[in-house]
Amino acid sequence: MELAAICYDGTKGFPREEQFGLTSQMRRAAVSIASNIAEGAARASNKEFIQFLYVSLGSASELDTQIEIARKIKLGDPSRLKTLQARANKVSRVLQGLIHLVKERAQPPITNY
Repeated sequence: MELAAICYDGTKGFPREEQFGLTSQMRRAAVSIASNIAEGAARASNKEFIQFLYVSLGSASELDTQIEIARKIKLGDPSRLKTLQARANKVSRVLQGLIHLVKERAQPPITNY
């Protein structure tokens, strides 16, 4: 959720003509990350949770790409975009770790008989 807030702040300075373009796409991707984590956590199985974590990871990748596009076409404040990108990358790493952890815990224990 913090990433979404940083994204909203980071896109405030974008030109008005981008309101329904890159601004909207970036904000939706950032909100989608937290939303999919929450929806997956409410599901009945680890398999479903992992699926939603992967969707969140995809949204984080989308956001990273959109930030790069914004930087290349010089939208917004470069320092805010740098902060946003660093946070998006951190969220991606945390999601990857969480996926690994949930997968590991979903595996039945190995018994040697």
